[in-house]
Amino acid sequence: MKLMEYCLLAASSLFVIVDPFAVIPAFIAMTPNDSPAERTRMAKIACLVVAGVLLGFGFAGKWIFQLLGITLPAFQIAASIVLLLVALDMLRAQRSRVQETHEETTAGAEKTDIAVTPLAIPMLSGPGAISTVILLQAEAKTVWHNLILVGCILLVALASYWVLRMAAHGAHRLNPIALRIGTRVMGLLLAAIAVQFMVNGIKTLVPHWFA
Repeated sequence: MKLMEYCLLAASSLFVIVDPFAVIPAFIAMTPNDSPAERTRMAKIACLVVAGVLLGFGFAGKWIFQLLGITLPAFQIAASIVLLLVALDMLRAQRSRVQETHEETTAGAEKTDIAVTPLAIPMLSGPGAISTVILLQAEAKTVWHNLILVGCILLVALASYWVLRMAAHGAHRLNPIALRIGTRVMGLLLAAIAVQFMVNGIKTLVPHWFA
């Protein structure tokens, strides 16, 4: 895969699965009594944690596979199913329980600081995001691919911070209809990415099907 193609795939798939725009309603609901400055502080901590978690799992993925005896094609197919479930919920403009449950959101509203849990984990860097990073790292064939992946993770974390910071200072100006439309569009993109990962896994397992 060419560097530019890999960069576009990594940036788009990570941003779509992290999906900071979909987190905004829960973020605001869980911080009803916090000032914009306090919300911004939580968003900063959360996005730093997101970057650390995704970088950690991205570069530990191969060793996890070896330790558990998991083959890459098996993980590609399993992860694509997880991503597809998230995408289907996004197409219905609703937050997937794969990313967080109602109970986690409710518990977050009762906490004084939601930055690490549930905001960073599992809302932003949940199973879907972790699976995506591991799959992308498996597609990285050179040092440059790995550097691009690191850059994309940091870029997505920064973009997520910017989105949450914007929400913290101007939640009343956000248009719910526009958010739903954006969620559906990103859900369609994520569904296509999930299917492609599944095809890649099946192609490796049974190459004669694609001969």
